[in-house]
Amino acid sequence: MRESLIPVVPMSHTAHIRNHRKPRRNASTLAMRAGVAGGVLSTLAVAGASGSANAAEPVTQTLELPTLTADLATQLAQSADATQQAAANYELQAERDAAAAKAAKQAKADLADAKKKAEAKKKAEDARKAAAEQAASRSSTRTVLSSSSGSAGSSGSSSSTVSAPASGSVATVIAFLKAQVGDAYVMGGTGPNAWDCSGLVQAAFRQVGVDLPRVSQDQSTSGTPVSLSNIQVGDILYWGSAGSAYHVGVYIGNGQYLDAANPSKGVVIQNLSGYPATGAVRVL
Repeated sequence: MRESLIPVVPMSHTAHIRNHRKPRRNASTLAMRAGVAGGVLSTLAVAGASGSANAAEPVTQTLELPTLTADLATQLAQSADATQQAAANYELQAERDAAAAKAAKQAKADLADAKKKAEAKKKAEDARKAAAEQAASRSSTRTVLSSSSGSAGSSGSSSSTVSAPASGSVATVIAFLKAQVGDAYVMGGTGPNAWDCSGLVQAAFRQVGVDLPRVSQDQSTSGTPVSLSNIQVGDILYWGSAGSAYHVGVYIGNGQYLDAANPSKGVVIQNLSGYPATGAVRVL
């Protein structure tokens, strides 16, 4: 039998390496890819339409911005009002605190003044009681002296004249005057802590129901004129002419008088020998 001969074709040295060229695309592959591309394009078209629709949204948001801005403005206005009200409240509280502190300070001053007046009143009352006790003692002494004088007269013996001591009303006047020693002198002052000369004399005699004129000129002609050699405790002394006196005081015995002297001295007790009076009147 004859053997068939198979032709031997020499192989290239690169025949065993896979061809790197892209295979040819057949019609079905191209059709499938065209479909995919169409779908992508459709998707992009829809996305584009959607993007166009979304592009209109900022207009809607822009239209809503005034509403949001108005709400924010309202909130800011309310916050400003609240802050202003809080500041007003703080200021009002500060004013109230200041007023309370001022009231407390005034109350403290009023209390101190009331205590001072109460002490002065007690001082005057104590002096009045002491003067009354002294007057009672003098009255008792006068009774004894009167009895002795009567006995001496009946026996034919001579007796010396004894000047009458201050009565109860005069003692009250003197007690009041002494309670004011140390007070200030103020022109036109009528008490209770500052006096001028005639204001003090008027207030002193008012304690026993005697209503004297207000000024020294008129006080110098009130009551009965007495000579300076016969003055008694409680007599009103004046300086200057009767009816035109420029100063007054009250005789308190032992060559002394009490007066609201001047701004530098105030209410003091002085000796007549240092500043002799012009005249005197007696109203008790």
